[in-house]
Amino acid sequence: MENAHATHQGIRPLAEYDMSSDGGFLCRYDAAKVKLSGGWADAASVARQLPQVLPSNRVRSFLEARLPHPDDLSDAQALTDEQARMATVHYTFMVQSYVWGETEVTNRLPAVLAVPMVALADRLGQQPLLTYSSYVLDNWALIDPAKPLGLDNIQMLQNFLGGQDEAWFVMVHVAIEAQAGKVFERFADIQAAVTHKDQQQARAQLEHSAEVWAKINALFDRMPERCDPYIYFERVRPYIHGWKDNPALPDGVVYEGVERYGSAAQAFRGQTGSQSSIVPSMDALLGVGHAADPLREYLDQLHAYRPGPHRRFVDDVRASSTLRGFVASAGDAGLTDAYNANIQAVADFRTRHLEYAASYINKQGKRAAGNDTEVGTGGTPFMRYLKKHRDETQANLL
Repeated sequence: MENAHATHQGIRPLAEYDMSSDGGFLCRYDAAKVKLSGGWADAASVARQLPQVLPSNRVRSFLEARLPHPDDLSDAQALTDEQARMATVHYTFMVQSYVWGETEVTNRLPAVLAVPMVALADRLGQQPLLTYSSYVLDNWALIDPAKPLGLDNIQMLQNFLGGQDEAWFVMVHVAIEAQAGKVFERFADIQAAVTHKDQQQARAQLEHSAEVWAKINALFDRMPERCDPYIYFERVRPYIHGWKDNPALPDGVVYEGVERYGSAAQAFRGQTGSQSSIVPSMDALLGVGHAADPLREYLDQLHAYRPGPHRRFVDDVRASSTLRGFVASAGDAGLTDAYNANIQAVADFRTRHLEYAASYINKQGKRAAGNDTEVGTGGTPFMRYLKKHRDETQANLL
C-alpha cells in the first residue's frame, strides 16, 4: 500500500518511522505473539496478575516477593525490539501499580522494579514509567487476526484492574491511531503536490484527509459508550499518573539501585493522550503553531516522551511542510475549503478532548491522593492547556 504513494524530500516512507498506513503509529508486529524468556517471562506472568492483586491493597509486597532479581534478567540490550517493547508494557504497569496501587502513595521504587525499568527505557530511548506507547501503541492485539482492526476486533494485553471501561478507553485510542494511518500515508503526496504547485492534487488529498478525520472524530465520539466517567476517574485514571508536577509526589520518585540516579528522586510526566503523535503531526503538516508561553513548554516536553522514530516523523513533517503558505497564496476557494476542513477537524478533535476532560475528570470528586481534578495525568493544568491549543488551532482557519 505504502509503495503506491510518493515519498517527498523531507518525508520518508512510513516504515522508516516505524509506522504503517493501516496502523499509523501502532506497533507493526503481533504483540500477542512476542515471546519473552527467562526472568523477563517470569516478570510478565507477575504483571498479568495485577487485576487480581490490585484490589487487595497489598500490591507492593506481592511484587517485591515475586519479581526476579535484576541479576536474574538477561541484558535488556540483548532483547529484540519487540521483546523490549513487550517487557516495557509489563514493567511500566507494575511500576505504576507499585507507586499508586495502595491507599498511601509511595515515592520509592524498589530495585526489582527500578533497575529493569530503567534498563528497558534506556534500550528504547524512552522514560522509565508508563508512557502512551506502552499503554496504547504496544499494548493491543487483534481478537481474530484474519479480520481487520476495528473496535469490535481488538483487545488490551496488559491491564491494571481490567474491566470494560479500562479496556474501552484504550481500545478507542487504538482504533483512532489505526485510522490516522490513512491520513499519514498521504502526507508525502500532499507535500509533492505543493512542490509541483498542483492545486487540484493538493485539494484531492486534503479532501480525502478530511474524510478520514470525520471517521477519527466519529470513533472519539464513542468513548462514553463503554467507558463511564465515574469509573474512569476512580478505577482507570489513578494508575496512569506520573511524578512530575503531581501534588502527591512533589519531588518525584527514587529509583533504588539505579547507579546514575543515586538517591535523588526523579520526576517524569505521566501517560497522557497528549503524548500521541497524531495531532502534532497534523499541526506540523498544516503549519499550526502554538504561542510560546508556559503551556507551550508542556507541549515541547511531551514531545520527548514519544518513541524516537515518531518524533522524527513529526519533526520531518514540520521541517518540510510548506502547505499553509501554498494554500494561502493559491487563492483557490476549493483548495482553501479542503485545507480549512482539516483545520476544523483537528479543532473538533481538540474540542471533544476538552469536553471529555471536563466530564471525565474536572467534574469528578477530589478524593484519592494524586488523582487531582485540576492536574492532568501528564502533570499539566489540562483544562487551560487543551482549551488554548484548541483555540490556537481554530485561529489558523484561512
